[in-house]
Amino acid sequence: MKKRNLLIIAFLISSGFAIGQEKEQEPAAEGDLQSKIQNPIASLISIPFQNNTDFGIGEDDRTRNTLNIQPVIPLSLNENLNLITRTIIPIISQPTFPGESEFGLGDVSLSLFLTPAKPGKLIYGGGLALGLPTATDQYLGAEKWTAGPSVVLLVQPKGWTVGTLIQNSWSYAGADDRGDVNFFYSQVFVTKNLQKGWYVNSAPIITANWEAPSGEQWTIPLGAGIGKLIRLGKLPINAQAGYYVNVEKPTGGPDSQLRVQATLLFPK
Repeated sequence: MKKRNLLIIAFLISSGFAIGQEKEQEPAAEGDLQSKIQNPIASLISIPFQNNTDFGIGEDDRTRNTLNIQPVIPLSLNENLNLITRTIIPIISQPTFPGESEFGLGDVSLSLFLTPAKPGKLIYGGGLALGLPTATDQYLGAEKWTAGPSVVLLVQPKGWTVGTLIQNSWSYAGADDRGDVNFFYSQVFVTKNLQKGWYVNSAPIITANWEAPSGEQWTIPLGAGIGKLIRLGKLPINAQAGYYVNVEKPTGGPDSQLRVQATLLFPK
């Protein structure tokens, strides 16, 4: 791992701890909201805007940018069960030929999680991940319909959130001239809440393309970030930034990623 990348990650972690150590009494409602924003299947309406900038793609060290708009809408099915819907709408600027790139909409994905309305110490949800071939250009999507199982598990001991999201999707229809999709996606997330709405976290996204040759399947990043729960008037916003380095990647894959996110929150 390059020294520069290590310095960026260390700076993000140390900055979060330094700022968050200042003592300030937080209202109980604010602390509850801070716990909910760390839970991907919380019963909380939110609209995350996550911008991912990938560096060092291909021999020419190109850059790809993806803005994911990810509305999360919880639905109460009955007194015991909730349905959490999470849609990801990607807007992509993708390098193609030397000196050229393509900009447009990528493939939209939809995750549906069934969760207990009153979770215990172990918070969990399970359901279906769906992929829709909505890309506006062949370079921006797979041109395939996909589906597969999706599971979330997490615990939230005092001040911490530790959990994982796991999915695997297979193609079942779509363009005949495009390759099949068999894709594994997982996110391990660890968050430590600090004072005044600050937190530090690590949430690497680990993927595997099972259709790729051996040795070219996995992308495994390491990194960390900082975030803060802020307010714009009465509207709470979860703002965060993180930096991740790919310690395992396929040939031509990105070396690192800068992730910046602002989430609009609509608590009941």
